[in-house]
Amino acid sequence: MSEQRTKHPKITVVGGGTGLPILLAGLKEANWDITAIVTVSDDGGSSGTIRSAVNTIPPGDIRNCIVALSDVHAIYKDVFQYRFAPEDQEFSGHAIGNLIIAALTEMRGDIYSALKLLSLTMDVKGRVLPASEDPLVLQAHYADGSTVDGETTIVKEKRPIEYVTVHQVGDPSGSKPVHAGRGVIKAIEEADLIILGPGSLYTSILPNLAIPEIRDAIVRSCGEVVYICNIMTQLGETEHFSDADHIRVINQHLGDGFVDVALLNNTKVPQSYIDTNEIQDYLIQVSHDPEGLREQQARIFECDLLNLKESGVYHDRLKLVEAIRQIYQLGK
Repeated sequence: MSEQRTKHPKITVVGGGTGLPILLAGLKEANWDITAIVTVSDDGGSSGTIRSAVNTIPPGDIRNCIVALSDVHAIYKDVFQYRFAPEDQEFSGHAIGNLIIAALTEMRGDIYSALKLLSLTMDVKGRVLPASEDPLVLQAHYADGSTVDGETTIVKEKRPIEYVTVHQVGDPSGSKPVHAGRGVIKAIEEADLIILGPGSLYTSILPNLAIPEIRDAIVRSCGEVVYICNIMTQLGETEHFSDADHIRVINQHLGDGFVDVALLNNTKVPQSYIDTNEIQDYLIQVSHDPEGLREQQARIFECDLLNLKESGVYHDRLKLVEAIRQIYQLGK
């Protein structure tokens, strides 16, 4: 192994939602070579409105990842993240950063060029790449053969999902091929570690793996695949799931590949905290199933990753980075 790889491991993180920026902020502090591959199937809120209005990828998750990796002064991040108040009519709920990303995409002609310029402007330490440069629709498939389109609608269904696929906006039959964004496959192929999560299983992680080129690149990559397991089960997605259940679903979507390492939190969330915090999306702590994990061929790496806030149960970014550092060292 070269000294360059030892000093600066290449980390490619795949996901979306609120969990991904937490990890990216920690990785940036560790001064590693980081690429974030971000889901583009969000159809809710400001992102969904912009996606429909200007036919571009939903910018919200991209925006949060850019801020997490940015080294500009905090005031510029605050402006980029500022969200218009509900009484602001047409602008209600829109984050300024979402509008900037949409405007730059129109100005530069494509999202890839827009993000290159924005990353330079925001002094981003690493790369933020959309999983696809086309806005995608997430489709859930159920055991009875029925399907439901759209991330927000899927979550509202609140019934067990068999698997998910993606298709381009306006192509419900899936006749048009879905391609990975520029730079995505190279980032996966060159990665020392490919990290899935943290984030919602069916709406943040799997939409990326549902893109055939991304799935195939992960399967053939020489890098270790690490899944950061959710701490809590999630309403409408993973009720009653164990950690092994999460890995099983990911492995099913990977097909010929499998997760190498399961990174797990082993600290109990206090029941008093769950009882006194009305966290809308969370149910109970994800149960531990070591035998199921072995059946899925996953090595277990467990430690305290817990960060309790008033707004919910989160992974602690510094604890995450230290765990990832140890996994990387053990794999050398």
